[in-house]
Amino acid sequence: MAQIREDVFAAERAGSFQAVCRALPRIDAHSHVTGATRYCADRTFPGLLHVGMARSDRHHALIRHVDLSAAQAVKGVVRILTHQDVPNNWYTILKLIGMGPDEEPVLAEDRVLYRGEPISAILAESEAAAREAAAKVKVEYEELPPVLDVEVAILPGTSPIKPHGSNLFIYEGRDHFHVHCGDTEAAFREAGHIFEHTYQSSPIEHAPVETTGAIAVPESGGRYTIHSNTQAAFFTLDNAALILGLPFRQLRVVGGTVGGGFGGKVDVIVEPIAILGAMLTGRSVKYVFSREEEMQVSSPRAAERIRIKDGVAADGRIIARDVRILVDAGAYSRHSPYGTIKAAAHMPGPYTVPNVTINAWCVYTNRTPSSAMRGFGVTIGDFALEVQMDRIARRLGRDPFELRLQNAYRDGDLKAHRKTVEGAALVEVIQAAAERIGHALSPEYRAMSSSQRT
Repeated sequence: MAQIREDVFAAERAGSFQAVCRALPRIDAHSHVTGATRYCADRTFPGLLHVGMARSDRHHALIRHVDLSAAQAVKGVVRILTHQDVPNNWYTILKLIGMGPDEEPVLAEDRVLYRGEPISAILAESEAAAREAAAKVKVEYEELPPVLDVEVAILPGTSPIKPHGSNLFIYEGRDHFHVHCGDTEAAFREAGHIFEHTYQSSPIEHAPVETTGAIAVPESGGRYTIHSNTQAAFFTLDNAALILGLPFRQLRVVGGTVGGGFGGKVDVIVEPIAILGAMLTGRSVKYVFSREEEMQVSSPRAAERIRIKDGVAADGRIIARDVRILVDAGAYSRHSPYGTIKAAAHMPGPYTVPNVTINAWCVYTNRTPSSAMRGFGVTIGDFALEVQMDRIARRLGRDPFELRLQNAYRDGDLKAHRKTVEGAALVEVIQAAAERIGHALSPEYRAMSSSQRT
């Protein structure tokens, strides 16, 4: 591995790379900066209808009555959709990744679990008319106490917000995901130092330049073409077909330039409503989030609360690591149960720790449902782990590079989830980073390798 690193540096110095270590212009850069790029929302079709969504203004409430009369009176309104119009009124994201149950309604039925939850979709001749009518939908609520903190959500006395009677996702009969290796408690008793810290992140909005959107166009033979800025065309097709009770062959999803996604445009939120509108009216239907909607109701990265307790030997080896993770799924599951598994499996990070206990809970709260975002389930955990490593280094008076090298996993090491490490390169990456910034390592750590031990 060290030889590979030297070869890469030599090739860089010789200028022999065509792409690596070179700044290459994007082939689409010119059209982006000149405004020539065509995005989903730029498309238009004859007789196009627009969707405006009436949304909950409560975090948690029962729906007692929905009055659509004022909305229906708005000039240009063609039709209003409620949950009764949706053939299978459940998002099916978890089903397609082998998890369940389906538990998020496409349009709210008897209750709302977060502020901004969709209740009624207005189809109108113009975007302005659709939004005006959406604002005139009157909903009578019976307000319920909201649960907005993961620690509060899991207290024994907190009322469950979910129909299955728990504020926790259930993994095959268990209310959390568990990873265990070695004897953590015994190792803590033997440790010369104990470090315990808690790390908290907030939900992170993707904030794409282009808001989430789709246009459904009726075609001959009962087929529909969907122009979407989805990041996952076939995932979108499968979910929409299941929700609408259509054969997969009747849908065709056309992607294109995505004006920023980062994981946020995989949740299939707008396409089913646009297609349903086209099915019921026989006209093309456009459903695009406003900027306000994008910021309020598109899935953010989940907030996480992570407690890391480390037992460290006198020589700096981490001999025990206990991690407690609470992932805020928000009101519905989407991809967060899967992200929670990733978070647990990723621990204890890229380090070889012989004794590990990890417990991770996917927690429901009355917040906007969270979902995928660039490395979700790993990114926040890595932040917590690396801050923890810096804290240990400072307390022990150790070089933070060398502390990481000492504990870095290498080929042949056994991870906490019983997988053997192969193709590790952390040692070489740390060595290269130190070299690039002129940080001197002792000969012992400069000579380390991921593939060989001395």
